[in-house]
Amino acid sequence: MYIPTFEDVLEARERIKPYIHATPVVTSRYFSQLTGAELFFKCENFQKTGAFKARGAANAVFSLSDEQAGKGVATHSSGNHAAALSYAAGCRGIQATVVMPRNAPEAKKTAVRGYGGRILECGPTTAERETMLEALVEETGAHFVHPYNDHRVIAGQATCAHELHEQAGSLDAVVAPVGGGGLISGTCLSLSEVSPDTRVYAAEPENADDARRSLRAGRLIGEGIPVTVADGLKTGLRPRTWHFVSRHVTDVLCATEDEIIHAMHLIWQRMKIVVEPSSSVPLATILNNRALFAGKRVGVLISGGNVSLRKLPWMNNGSESFKPGR
Repeated sequence: MYIPTFEDVLEARERIKPYIHATPVVTSRYFSQLTGAELFFKCENFQKTGAFKARGAANAVFSLSDEQAGKGVATHSSGNHAAALSYAAGCRGIQATVVMPRNAPEAKKTAVRGYGGRILECGPTTAERETMLEALVEETGAHFVHPYNDHRVIAGQATCAHELHEQAGSLDAVVAPVGGGGLISGTCLSLSEVSPDTRVYAAEPENADDARRSLRAGRLIGEGIPVTVADGLKTGLRPRTWHFVSRHVTDVLCATEDEIIHAMHLIWQRMKIVVEPSSSVPLATILNNRALFAGKRVGVLISGGNVSLRKLPWMNNGSESFKPGR
């Protein structure tokens, strides 16, 4: 199993530069006062395809030889990686086929099709995704680009934290969401090289807490079938991402569904930017652990902004107990 190095990150930055944005870092006096920490929000919601996933997908697609790329690429994804791979494949002029759970947000399916991707729908579990994808790859010969358990993808995602360090300077801590672990792994990979004293915290929904359970057990634990508003964080860690989490993550912090929705609403209300539920999990965990971050310079990775404006979680379909103004 090849584990990406910092040299891979530097090569990825040059490789993907024409296809991604160097996203802004923004601050908020309101959130600094609320948390007692100086927060630096890395806004990957402004990234190509609306999420950090464009980095890893572009690095993977443009790492392929012409022969590998000739039969197209394929993956399984609940949404953001699907759109990112479709976008990157389009930039290279090849076909992307995506196995997506049929319960994936319609807005994300629309985005995949908009970037030229072909969708095959499957059941909600990772096992069902992987079974259908295996059959697809065997039939078509398409090159599989895993959403996170891929060294090229991890190296691409690592460019996000590398940029953050250049933009914000040395930080005491960085908090990133964790699902499959591509972003948190890339964060660990970059910061362990350029800012080894920075503590890395993973943020996770309580309803999908396989990373927390894995870290506490000291071994990789499966994700089951989680139910959470943070749909991008339903997948679980895999060997490559567990390698980074087990060695470099200081702790995994969790938030409830109401806390995630509350943090998302605060970001929309106070920062005036569109973020999806998965992106609000880091802030939710900081709000839950103010004493841990008080007085510190903290990077907060906003992973994406792909959300249906007709189906926001604080509307009638959201948690009945949630009150946006609380």
